[in-house]
Amino acid sequence: MLIFYGILLIGIILFLYMWREARMDRVITNTLTFSNFPKSFGKITIFFISDIHRREVSENIINEVKGKADIVIIGGDLTEKGVPFERVERNLQLIKMVGPTYFVWGNNDYEVDYHELDSLLLSMGIKILDNTAMFFETGEGEKLALLGIDDLREGRSRLDLALLDAGDEVDFKILVSHNPEIKSELQPEQGISLLLSGHTHGGQIRFWKFGLYPKGGVEHKNGTTIFVSNGYGTSGIPLRLGAPPETHLLILQSSQSE
Repeated sequence: MLIFYGILLIGIILFLYMWREARMDRVITNTLTFSNFPKSFGKITIFFISDIHRREVSENIINEVKGKADIVIIGGDLTEKGVPFERVERNLQLIKMVGPTYFVWGNNDYEVDYHELDSLLLSMGIKILDNTAMFFETGEGEKLALLGIDDLREGRSRLDLALLDAGDEVDFKILVSHNPEIKSELQPEQGISLLLSGHTHGGQIRFWKFGLYPKGGVEHKNGTTIFVSNGYGTSGIPLRLGAPPETHLLILQSSQSE
């Protein structure tokens, strides 16, 4: 009997720990350097948040990053089935306080009335990157392209269209895809220097090194830096273990000394 109560107590403690971990608010600062980053930009800082799902964005996070980011990117799964649109709107109002905001679709975003979500995003001045590109240019004529593709799992991604929209006269390309599996389609000649993704939640529940997906982090493939976030919310069950939630301040700059 004592063994039973001991196991039950351990189970309760583990559950409470996983519940608490899933509700952590973290901003991780990552500095990414590139040999081809246009020097006239100096540096660009991106606030990257992905996989919000059912969570309410904390004002503490917003206060921590306000005034530090040049742009904001929402990496998909802003919402999911059953989340009130009032909560989504409040989350967006907070996120928009950080800076000009860009959004790509995730698979769970299609569980809701996506026409209504599309209308909400547009009414709030949030730019949707759906197989398209946006441009930033310095006075010295150097150009940076921000490409975004629709969700890969839903069969809506068209990397070819985003690349066509970006064109060839670009010094540096950033691709945002909710699902990091797009990396299998990337080729050096496409000139994509950075891929930003979420979707995997870092496995969400990990036991030591074992999880359904790899933990978020940075890898390099075919000349592209691939950055995958653990994400902010949870999918399925509202628990995490070994893959705490995260948002990011990404500082992009040149690796070349002056």
